[in-house]
Amino acid sequence: MAQITHVFHFLLLSHLMLLLLAAGDGNGNGYQGECPPSFDCGLYLRNISFPFTVPQRPHCGSFVIHNCDDPLNLKFIQLQNNGTMFRVIRFVPNPLTPATTTIQIRDQNLYDLHQSKSCEAFSHNYTLPSTFPFGSISIQYSHTLFKCNRTLHVNPPPEHVHNYTKCPDYDLYYKSSTTPHDESLSSLTACTKVQLPVKDVADANDPFTFITSNVLTEVHLTDECANCYYHKRGQCQLDSRQRFVCTFGYEKTRKKVVIAATVASLAGVAVLMILAYYFCTKIFLTAYLWFREDNTAHGIIEKFLKEHGHLPTARYSYSEVRKMTNSFKNRLGQGGFGSVYKGRLQDGRAVAVKVLTESKGNGEEFINEVASISMTSHVNIVRLLGFCLNGAERALIYEYMPNGSLEKFIYEEKKPMKVDLQIDCKTLYNIAIGVARGLEYLHRGCNTRIVHFDIKPHNILLDEDFCPKISDFGLAKICTRRESTVSIFGARGTAGYIAPELFFRNYGAVSHKSDVYSYGMMVLEMVGHGKNINVAVDSSSELYFDYFPHWIYKSLESNQGLGLNRIKNERDEEMVRRMIVVSLWCIQTNPSNRPAMSKVVEMLEGSLEVLQIPPIPFLYSPLTSPAHMTFETCSSLSE
Repeated sequence: MAQITHVFHFLLLSHLMLLLLAAGDGNGNGYQGECPPSFDCGLYLRNISFPFTVPQRPHCGSFVIHNCDDPLNLKFIQLQNNGTMFRVIRFVPNPLTPATTTIQIRDQNLYDLHQSKSCEAFSHNYTLPSTFPFGSISIQYSHTLFKCNRTLHVNPPPEHVHNYTKCPDYDLYYKSSTTPHDESLSSLTACTKVQLPVKDVADANDPFTFITSNVLTEVHLTDECANCYYHKRGQCQLDSRQRFVCTFGYEKTRKKVVIAATVASLAGVAVLMILAYYFCTKIFLTAYLWFREDNTAHGIIEKFLKEHGHLPTARYSYSEVRKMTNSFKNRLGQGGFGSVYKGRLQDGRAVAVKVLTESKGNGEEFINEVASISMTSHVNIVRLLGFCLNGAERALIYEYMPNGSLEKFIYEEKKPMKVDLQIDCKTLYNIAIGVARGLEYLHRGCNTRIVHFDIKPHNILLDEDFCPKISDFGLAKICTRRESTVSIFGARGTAGYIAPELFFRNYGAVSHKSDVYSYGMMVLEMVGHGKNINVAVDSSSELYFDYFPHWIYKSLESNQGLGLNRIKNERDEEMVRRMIVVSLWCIQTNPSNRPAMSKVVEMLEGSLEVLQIPPIPFLYSPLTSPAHMTFETCSSLSE
């Protein structure tokens, strides 16, 4: 048996030597002419891939990202030869359509004009080069404004058209982007059209509130290039006549290595067959049991990862997960999904590793988590650093949050004994604003809209500075930015935070406004668990979700003191009142009466005096609901 082992080790060493030789050029260097699948562009932008490249390999893409090797410098991109240098703000890769990448760039000239509110910003249409050799470029969100010389005496209907009059010699007219198309702009045909990039709907009387210099630009590969790069694993190139060709230099090198290794292994085939004889029974039995118990879910997930394999997250083996967690010694928490352990990556970064023991819906929750968080890059969204899929063994690796989840700071029963985890009103207020900004990003800032469907204190993590980060996207739904409603067939989320339209469709359509409701209930709970309620209602029960909003509404309506434990002075009182008023708007029964998260941020950061107390919502509490309602109701994200 020892001789067999020695032969096996010899064959393995031969394979490794061939791989090393084939990967070099004889001088210890890799093939300088070949293009790797991706390039490291620092911690901020992470991995970039075709059609983007780095200056050291300009032939590997159409757009060069500068300063990738310098973590202290800003990153810049040039969209055409000798053209403007744009600062790169972020990448938004789309795993569902990898041939399309959204990159946010900053136009410094437009930025300066926007900051100074100079009317020069409206001097011309904002355009970018529309094509490059392997695809097209487009501004994702733009809006049309009309520059009308005052001598024209334009008088459009005020209920449809906004009018900005602070520019010399001309007025600006524009419609809200949410207004249905009609003929109200027909009188503006003599005016000059100006197309500008926007960050939000045009629903304000000041265009500087929605035009932006941080331009969301969509780069889309042609079908032939996408087929070459993603399916054939080739390189998109132009021949001497500037015609498209798909080359396979990198893949051919790998195939030569495989062929050479196979030839070198022929002499040991007999030995390998003997080894297989000893172990085949165990291997076949294990494979059979795995296939019978988990092949369906595993196959679905693997198919998803193969089709959308261009993910900006690392994939780890289960042995690597075990190593980074020191054999799962430091457990941070336990839930219905499994356990969370503290770990450490090879570069020294602390991580939280969620080891999944339950998987519903053929692994859809795992797919949701990987797909949705991989699309995000925001200070108030937890970062997914990697994942593991090894048969039935699944794990998700996140950045580590030293202060854990928000729930232990607002539930007395969650606090460890003899530890004072009380946080003041200012910190709670900042947490509420941070979560609102994170949800605003999910609903508006991503390449696609993400509806979370499970906003609650347990899913809000806090870093060392108590900066909140939204986590646990297992129930999330991804839809296009143009979709106003979400197609699901039942309730999902946690009882007490679920919007009424998810139970009773006569209240309205399910949309991103369902997250707004959950957010409102969560903020009310953040405020309410600082009060000793001396009534026959346990603040840990679902009855609390009915009682406290009614009590707080009556207190505001009668202008009574709130009497909450965390309030120490008038400033605290003002912050808590602002949080309560905004929350009551968020939990309105009719989804159309709830504000968008961008408006929620605006109200939280604005003046208390201008906030109006909303109508009292008709509250409901499906008390027969289980603690976690995770029915298989949403169409799969892999579809």
